[in-house]
Amino acid sequence: MAYQSFWSAYMDIPIVTRAYTTACVIATLAVHMELVSPYDLYFNPHLVIFQHQWWRLFTTFLFFGTLSFNFVFNIIFTYRYCRTLEESSFRGRTSDFVIMFVFGAVLTLIIAYFANLIFLGHAFTLMLVYVWSRRNPMIRMNFFGILNFQAPYLPLVILAFSLLLGNSVQIDLIGISVGHIYYFLEDVFPNQPGGFRILKTPGFLRNIFDPIEEDPGYNPLPEDRPGGFDWGAGAPNRDDDAAAAAAPERPAGDDNDADRPPRNPNNQQ
Repeated sequence: MAYQSFWSAYMDIPIVTRAYTTACVIATLAVHMELVSPYDLYFNPHLVIFQHQWWRLFTTFLFFGTLSFNFVFNIIFTYRYCRTLEESSFRGRTSDFVIMFVFGAVLTLIIAYFANLIFLGHAFTLMLVYVWSRRNPMIRMNFFGILNFQAPYLPLVILAFSLLLGNSVQIDLIGISVGHIYYFLEDVFPNQPGGFRILKTPGFLRNIFDPIEEDPGYNPLPEDRPGGFDWGAGAPNRDDDAAAAAAPERPAGDDNDADRPPRNPNNQQ
């Protein structure tokens, strides 16, 4: 009975969110059980191009570090904001959500090539958080029950939290930048005089992911668009909007040699 309930709840998760978060958990467990090494997962352009290790283009987004509180916080943020986006602004448009994933991953990889970054999961999460925050500007949130703010400030709160922890904010800035570029191309530019949609979804993706037409007038209620993970005592919400979120701790680390693995890859993002 418990297994059936768990399986039913698992299958109720939207397909893109389910696939991505499951892959992240599997990658972390595989490293924890020493089935694979982090050296086999990190992004290395030299190995990708000259040794045809194409899987690194994907696994770099799946590994958040070893099993720790940092991993738990990262996976919670990834799951919550990925699912909220897929069930609200991308409801009935799963193919468009897939295009968002592809666009965000490709742009992040291009930046990582020049910035010499090796693990990009945290940047990808920040991209999801940024897009969600811009599409839900009226939702009020709080930070440990102390700091109240509107949803669009959430990426900046996460950035400030990384600074307070003494972590490098380079990967945070990349995630926010990629999220802003997507938001501008998808939500801002098409609504300008003479604007048009640049990111167009191929028909075959629509046939695969969107077989059923959704009501174009569907608009999820605020309670269907939760504000985030509840950390500690939450402040009362005067606007009756969803509240509560904070930032995951992310270990700092970088490596200046793109052709060699890091000394301690488990602490890389």
